Amino acid sequence: MESVTPLLELRASSKRFVRKPDAAARVARLFGAQAPARTVHAVDGVSLAVRPGEVVGLVGESGCGKSTLGRMAAGLQALSEGERWWQGEDAELRRRRLSAAEHRRDMLGVQMIFQDPYASLNPRMRVRQIIGEAPVAHGLIDAKDQEELVAALMRKVGLDAGFMRRFPHQFSGGQRARIGIARALAVQPRLLICDEAVAALDVSIQAQVINLFMALREELALTYLFISHDLGVVRHISDRVVVMYLGRVVESAGADALFEQPLHPYTEGLLAEAPKLEVRKKTFVAIRGEIPSPLNPPRGCHFHPRCPRSTRRCAEEVPALARVAGDRWVACHLVDRAGGA
Repeated sequence: MESVTPLLELRASSKRFVRKPDAAARVARLFGAQAPARTVHAVDGVSLAVRPGEVVGLVGESGCGKSTLGRMAAGLQALSEGERWWQGEDAELRRRRLSAAEHRRDMLGVQMIFQDPYASLNPRMRVRQIIGEAPVAHGLIDAKDQEELVAALMRKVGLDAGFMRRFPHQFSGGQRARIGIARALAVQPRLLICDEAVAALDVSIQAQVINLFMALREELALTYLFISHDLGVVRHISDRVVVMYLGRVVESAGADALFEQPLHPYTEGLLAEAPKLEVRKKTFVAIRGEIPSPLNPPRGCHFHPRCPRSTRRCAEEVPALARVAGDRWVACHLVDRAGGA
């Protein structure tokens, strides 16, 4: 697997959002008050590779930066630092090499499915326009073939093609999620980035949509970056899992290996908190403390203030994401010291 060229790759990528002083702060400056710009460190030096045909699960607590990383991977957010590679080529150099029309079509290879299916659909457009507008606009099909394409895509995602003239508010939450999937498929993507794509759905509908994702993967040879806080969903759908904490990747491994033997203390804590269908008494042990603010992240390992096994080195030195064995990577001084144990 190491020799396979990644379909999408982020290299040492970071994203910072700078909040400049508002009018009140600028006035306060005139009187000598200190009002520096505030910087949110949303993503901090993350490297991520997604191979063709693979399903990569991206997990972590709310606020860890996984949605921002997904938007960076999709090209919706510019990188503050680092590189984005697409099909084995630097995306910026690829953009310069291609003509404007070729670049627009090339960008269609990555599509994003958002968490709230209603908010991501234009309420003034009928489903026929929502699904069929982009392939016509980008020259993938002729306008006369739009209705036929929309009907085929709606059937593919489990919707009645006779509903294509309805508006989004006339559908249930699960049906709107399927419309979002059909819209993404309309431009023939190779990679789908699913940002909490089933989080807003009832559990029974979640299962249907997850099974749809898996069926589409086989039928269309799709690749997924699946962002979720639901570890049960991630374990079911993913080949490989990447764990993020406060803007950094702390562990990456095959799904079975990671769930059976987590190595990073944060991964251990996440799995310990996940609900399990076991007939026995369970002692709930939460990860201690609060997640630090990305405005002022801790020095060294970001997790050390909450880690039950942290040392002085953890507070002073940033652990490198290093290979432990095979395709398993961990960023933890304790794992380095223990030889991967």
